Amino acid sequence: MTAGKNPLKSCLPPDPLPISPALRLPARTCDAHCHVFGPANEFPYAADRSYTPPDAPVENLRRLHAKLGVSRAVIVHASCHGTDMDVTLDAIASSRGAYRGVACVEDSITDRELLRLHDGGIRGIRFNFVKHLGGVPDLDVFHRLLARIKPMRWHVVLHLDADDILAQQDVLNRIDLPFIIDHMGRVEAADGLEQRPFQLLLDLFRKNPFSWIKVCGAERVSVGKRPFRDAVPFARALIAADSSRILWGTDWPHPNITKDMPNDGELVDLFAEICPGEATREKILVDNPTRMYWADLGAHP
Repeated sequence: MTAGKNPLKSCLPPDPLPISPALRLPARTCDAHCHVFGPANEFPYAADRSYTPPDAPVENLRRLHAKLGVSRAVIVHASCHGTDMDVTLDAIASSRGAYRGVACVEDSITDRELLRLHDGGIRGIRFNFVKHLGGVPDLDVFHRLLARIKPMRWHVVLHLDADDILAQQDVLNRIDLPFIIDHMGRVEAADGLEQRPFQLLLDLFRKNPFSWIKVCGAERVSVGKRPFRDAVPFARALIAADSSRILWGTDWPHPNITKDMPNDGELVDLFAEICPGEATREKILVDNPTRMYWADLGAHP
């Protein structure tokens, strides 16, 4: 099967043997960036997808989280499932309130469907800007959808390449609702802390109270060798700028990895190096995701 004229890219499966991390995560830790794929015979992949992942169903995610000590999660709907939200809504429904989600939607989505997504646990929408997933979206559509979700008190998640931090300054500055930048902006660790994309990202984060950042995707920032310690200084700099708007996640099952496949237990221990302070870890893993995803409950789930 092909998408357009290009053969579909296949993804490697996640590491099947995650270690038991040395770090004991706090109660109600949230993996704020993970995915669920398939199974394809129940939740088919989109015909126009740019990659085909191996099945990674919600049952596998639950087993991983039990081993890591994670009790809550945010399921980020992936482009390989297109805008059919059934796989993500099913995962949320199975969690008994422990999961929330981020959707991929089209400009034609109805108000009724947005309400259905909200009732199903969706609290934001995501746009991919990265080149291998199609590049910059239609910005008229982007701004129209942001205007529609703002009254719902949703947020927008931005998956950017480092170059987009430079190219999309006007877009970023126009956003007037909370927005989350994935994977530390996918800056390149090899280019150092002083590189212009990272310095612009830091400046945006310090000055714009709507901006949030996920200190995950170390394998995407790193030159690519486990345990990805060259990404640590970037995450530490972002946390030092404002730890109250930082989230963390595993990115399981790690689609489109072309470097070393992460071990999710090692990623938990890498977070201990990124954030050695217990109080700050609690803020990032528990308090911040609660504010972003469960605030409407008025209490901790």
